[in-house]
Amino acid sequence: MRTPDVHSPQFAAEAHRQSAMVATARADDKDMEFVEAVSEDWLG
Repeated sequence: MRTPDVHSPQFAAEAHRQSAMVATARADDKDMEFVEAVSEDWLG
């Protein structure tokens, strides 16, 4: 198992790229409804 070096510039660049994609992604209400439905038991 490989553990990434979280201090490397490559890791930071990839983390930034992925977070930017998530931030600009179109929200789909049905997807969020599903996530919330399966998460309700965990939240108590």
